[in-house]
Amino acid sequence: MKPPDRPYHHGNLRQELLRAAEVALEARGVQELSLRELSRELGVSHASPQRHFATKQALIDALAITGFERLSAVMGKAAETRGDDFQVRLTKTAHAYVGFSLKHPALFALMFEAKRRPGMSPELLAALIAAFSHVPQILKEGQAAGKIIPGDPGRLALTLGAALHGLVAMSIEGKIKGIPLKTIVPETVRHVLTGLSTGKA
Repeated sequence: MKPPDRPYHHGNLRQELLRAAEVALEARGVQELSLRELSRELGVSHASPQRHFATKQALIDALAITGFERLSAVMGKAAETRGDDFQVRLTKTAHAYVGFSLKHPALFALMFEAKRRPGMSPELLAALIAAFSHVPQILKEGQAAGKIIPGDPGRLALTLGAALHGLVAMSIEGKIKGIPLKTIVPETVRHVLTGLSTGKA
């Protein structure tokens, strides 16, 4: 007897595919991602995902977009803390960045691989820009208060971004031992701000 066909729809299939893909990504890596295998796991026909993701690359791009959107959300929440001065908010935002990166290492790597690939889609570019808008905005406020040197806040933010990205990479590779990141991150922010400082109290 021929087995019954798998259903074409599965509730919100797009979100379910993204959820399952991220689980597979963190467990097995991007090379093992397969729309056919995800279909099997979700109990839908092999053709079903094509309504949402025509290719594996389309799925990867969607994962990167959602990753940047989630990163932007956690950094934005930290950056908007009321009653804190810009250095405290910058430190909280840095913690949010590092925390997200270490909680989702495979997704984080996929996001930055997508960032380096030529021909980035407008949706991916918009998500990336939004995620990295929080630190420049905080530095801009520091400039307005006369505590940060003049210059393009986006360019100035690259210094802190490079330092934090390096911390994340070293931590994932097991090269940071004996000192918790909750201690290193504030130190890193202080060192960067010392370099950007106008010297005014």
